[in-house]
Amino acid sequence: MSGSIAASRVALRPILDGVLHSNPAYELVSFDRLSQDQQAVLKDLSCDPDFYGVLLPRAPGASGIKSVCHDTARLLRILANGGRLPRSVEESLGERSNQTVAKLVLDGVLEIEQEGKFVCGPEACPVIFANHSDSEPQSVLSRLSQSALQYGQALEIDDASCLSGRLYCYNRIPLTPYWARRLPSEDSVFDFLGVSALNRKGILKNWTLSERRDSSDGWLHWWSRRHSSALPETNRGYKLYVSPQPDALPTAFGAVVEVLDDSAAHSFKVGCDPIGILRPDKLVIYFRDFKTLEQTACELSIRLSDCPAQGAPFTAAFGDDGLLSWGIDPLPEKAVFRGRGPESWRLWVTNRLAAALALARKAPWSGIQPWQFALERLRLDDVDTLTWAPNPDFSISAD
Repeated sequence: MSGSIAASRVALRPILDGVLHSNPAYELVSFDRLSQDQQAVLKDLSCDPDFYGVLLPRAPGASGIKSVCHDTARLLRILANGGRLPRSVEESLGERSNQTVAKLVLDGVLEIEQEGKFVCGPEACPVIFANHSDSEPQSVLSRLSQSALQYGQALEIDDASCLSGRLYCYNRIPLTPYWARRLPSEDSVFDFLGVSALNRKGILKNWTLSERRDSSDGWLHWWSRRHSSALPETNRGYKLYVSPQPDALPTAFGAVVEVLDDSAAHSFKVGCDPIGILRPDKLVIYFRDFKTLEQTACELSIRLSDCPAQGAPFTAAFGDDGLLSWGIDPLPEKAVFRGRGPESWRLWVTNRLAAALALARKAPWSGIQPWQFALERLRLDDVDTLTWAPNPDFSISAD
């Protein structure tokens, strides 16, 4: 069974000695200089002590408003007239300074000189990368993820947040009258899953069903009674996705609950309505470390060897059929759209991919397709875009 944390970083060219320039397509504006209407939109961001302000597009070709922290604002002021990165700034950025600056160039915040002109975004890829992720995807989920990106590129959507939503929903099964009639209520979902029968058998005795306080939550949550002393404040951390076809969910749900009875999982959730049952990531199990997640995945792969899969894009596969996969919910400070609440693994990935797609769609043609640029950009955020597994440097919120 395949499935592991990616082992290597991206090979980058050394660019810190290159000539850099703050992108003149943007104007750096501190929060207190914004209009009242703009401040109202960004009020949640203003609660972050690291938040400085925004980059406002000066030209139609620029890719939307970008929020910036105090360190980035200082760097932009230093490089306003162009030049090499001061050694003091390089030291302050730490051991990953080359990667940090590379991100800013690819995001269009900074430009770098190449053959007598300044470039950024997709045009800067030959300057940034020493190698490219040009291998063909091998697994079902990798191919599915690539198809989702190509679909996103074809959409005429420039708003990154809206585009992220379309990527996130890729491979959902449309809600049909059949499923609306079959699962008209939460009670019908319980019957569909066979929860009453599982309770009668005592299989769910070690789990507590959480009360749904928010009707928009979309999930039925169970929490471990055996591991209650070690539960985190939220159900975030390492997560195992189980993605059967909707008709096969009752069988998969029963097997999952039986396997979890003797596992280190601290919680799991399943969609609470037909829309949730039809999504690819319909059943999610949470762990505090990868080792225990992997052990459970191995056991489930045996129990569910004949279960037809739907497959969750932008997750790292266990096995070849797309039924089991995993991810890690990121720390809040790694969020793309700050102030909008926590991001799950898949939402964190699609937010980054959408931002890169939107930028590349507006950029001059550079020989790289927007969906390919999005993959290149995501590699700098510690994700192996061939397997969709996080690299060891990826920060998590499990502890």
